[in-house]
Amino acid sequence: MATATPGPRARRTRVRMTAAERREQLIAVARELFSAKGFEGTSVEEIAAQAGVSKPVVYEHFGGKEGAYAVVVDRETRALHDAIRGALTTPNARSRELLERGAMALLDYIDTCPDGFRILSRDSSATGPTGSFASILSDIAVQVEDILGVQFKRLGHDPKFAGLYAQALVGLVAQTGQQWLERREPSKEVVARHLINLAWNGMANLNPDPYLLIERIDEREKRRPKG
Repeated sequence: MATATPGPRARRTRVRMTAAERREQLIAVARELFSAKGFEGTSVEEIAAQAGVSKPVVYEHFGGKEGAYAVVVDRETRALHDAIRGALTTPNARSRELLERGAMALLDYIDTCPDGFRILSRDSSATGPTGSFASILSDIAVQVEDILGVQFKRLGHDPKFAGLYAQALVGLVAQTGQQWLERREPSKEVVARHLINLAWNGMANLNPDPYLLIERIDEREKRRPKG
């Protein structure tokens, strides 16, 4: 009597992950669930089931749901900080260009990391008061203030107002970004043009056809002969 040949499912071997790989998988799964359901709506059981592991594995890596959430929030906060810091350290940039690059960095983060932004803006205070969205924005503004302070001195502006500009820039873009996230209309570039129009020109001097200096700079770079 012929022996039955095992089917594809029977021949499939389970790939074992290293501890580091498993941790990254759990973080990715937790991030997706926290974004979709929020902190309160997500359980350790769901994280484990989605990752295909037992509950003790989640506890082993994070100590519980709170630990996983803290890691996700910390990563998203650092990503947002780094994006804005990178934008605001552009060499030889003028004040308006810095504002534009800072605004676009925040909008880019919202656009490319919507799950992370939803977590930060919705209920990131679940792990403690220092994790609240307002606190996160304030922390970002402090970092922006340090950078703008240096730029203001270089450009001859009074650095004591750097904090005011930093708070205004971060708050203006973040609040608008929350509304823009769900519809994604108009494009983030158009959103940035109008935000900078308001921030730079003020209500009394709004430009009816706003533009971004960085778009014109990028266009010139594309047209510049190579070689």
